[in-house]
Amino acid sequence: METLGEVIRELRTNKGLLIREVAADLQIDSSLLSRIERGDKRPTREQVVRLAAILDADENELMISYLSDRVVYELRGEKLALKAMQAAEKKISYTSKGAKRKG
Repeated sequence: METLGEVIRELRTNKGLLIREVAADLQIDSSLLSRIERGDKRPTREQVVRLAAILDADENELMISYLSDRVVYELRGEKLALKAMQAAEKKISYTSKGAKRKG
């Protein structure tokens, strides 16, 4: 499974865009975008939204990749990571159902 950085690099290269072009549109230094693509640095949520627009990508798909990378970063090396994820999935499902009933 690809990291967000790998997805960004693939989208950028498929569109024939240079790092410096995308970085300029994002208003960040090209070295920062390079580190994001390599996985050395994580983009902000706002940068992910802007990248989706710049790269004509599905914003939801990029956001899912962004969020999943955040979870992996937080839980890496934890022996109970999968069990914690299962518990979190149940909690998210439970709270989502409660929000639907109230709204």
